[in-house]
Amino acid sequence: MSEILVRCPSCGDMASYRTDNPYRPFCSKGCKAIDLGAWASEQFRVEVKPTTEDLLDTPRE
Repeated sequence: MSEILVRCPSCGDMASYRTDNPYRPFCSKGCKAIDLGAWASEQFRVEVKPTTEDLLDTPRE
């Protein structure tokens, strides 16, 4: 069975995609941390459009 290589989403280097790689799909702990930091600082975000329920919901005090 051949080894599966994927491109690290953070640095672009090729990394092994194996169950014994705790950082997959990243190549290292550092790259995984950089990605997490980008999400935490809102450099990455997932846009969500409000639903009708969200628009009708009034804040409770």
